[in-house]
Amino acid sequence: MLIPGVVQAETFSFGVLSQRSPVLTAEHWNPILEYVERRTGVTLLLKITRTAPESNDAIARGDYDFVYSNTIFLPDTSRQGYRVILRPKGEPIRGQLVTLDDSGVNKLTDLEGREVGFPSRAAFVGYAVPMDHLLRDSVRVTPVFGGNQEGIMGQLKARRVVAAGVNSQVMRAFAAREGLRYRVLWESPAYHNLPISAHPRVPARVADRVRQAFASMPEDAEGTKVLASSAAIIKQSPPFGFQLSVPKDYQNYIDFYRHTLVKDIE
Repeated sequence: MLIPGVVQAETFSFGVLSQRSPVLTAEHWNPILEYVERRTGVTLLLKITRTAPESNDAIARGDYDFVYSNTIFLPDTSRQGYRVILRPKGEPIRGQLVTLDDSGVNKLTDLEGREVGFPSRAAFVGYAVPMDHLLRDSVRVTPVFGGNQEGIMGQLKARRVVAAGVNSQVMRAFAAREGLRYRVLWESPAYHNLPISAHPRVPARVADRVRQAFASMPEDAEGTKVLASSAAIIKQSPPFGFQLSVPKDYQNYIDFYRHTLVKDIE
């Protein structure tokens, strides 16, 4: 049932940061976006790039009307002025450095001089946060990049890298799907999970309707069903859905970028 008074046939792009394969991303997100359209009359067209750096390039150009990404706070991408409107329910994310359960690596200093995998230089908790920690601990590693979160997790599983920098939640879901046993060598402080943000060009009435539709999903019978079904595809743990949010909820991202020792973030 559509919300009364909504102008029909409005279409806006909805970019999603590349963490998983495009197929898996589409299977997870399209039912959610279709639900929002039924509730608002606003069509959200899913846009996915192959890699996280390509996603950041699109954000920096302002290609997306709405975007699900935590890289909007980078100096290059922040110039577009994307404004946080929602954040996921549930626990926050953390950057982790992980290794396989049967690996001989037991502490960070064991990584000295070795190849360590990361999703890409664009990954916040998957690269910038753990690399910053390694630099502060004077542990020198050779970065190897997998294109996105699950790309480097696949390389870890195949033992092409001895350890990897990852998003804690994506790693847990990947391990559950793949039957992978791993150990956490280091974990960062908590950060709110990837927000949904709107570009300044999106009319306020549209952004607000989309915001309210997402936020009401967990309290709606159909919305709850859609969220649970989409979560099962990626082995996501409850609670599901999004809650209202504002830019100040992500101040620790901005503070991190101001003080990080990592200089090659894309």
